[in-house]
Amino acid sequence: MDLVRVTQIRFLDGFEVEFTFSDGVARHIDLDPYVRGPIFQPMRDDPACFRTAFVDPEGGVISWPNGADIDTQVLRYGLRPASWDLVD
Repeated sequence: MDLVRVTQIRFLDGFEVEFTFSDGVARHIDLDPYVRGPIFQPMRDDPACFRTAFVDPEGGVISWPNGADIDTQVLRYGLRPASWDLVD
């Protein structure tokens, strides 16, 4: 598995986002299950806040101004985030 970066994001409906990755792959992903927990609550409460997400130029990850982010490899390869194991 190669490490990839997010190169572009495009917001769709709700929590759905289209990601383009540095390996050329584009994926349409519903982020609803990923944006859980206290750090993501502002994004769940306000769609405008959710849409403030950006591609961090240093790491190529999707990030928000409050410091929340989602691992690029999880998004690209459809992996289970480690944080989900904390709530099972």
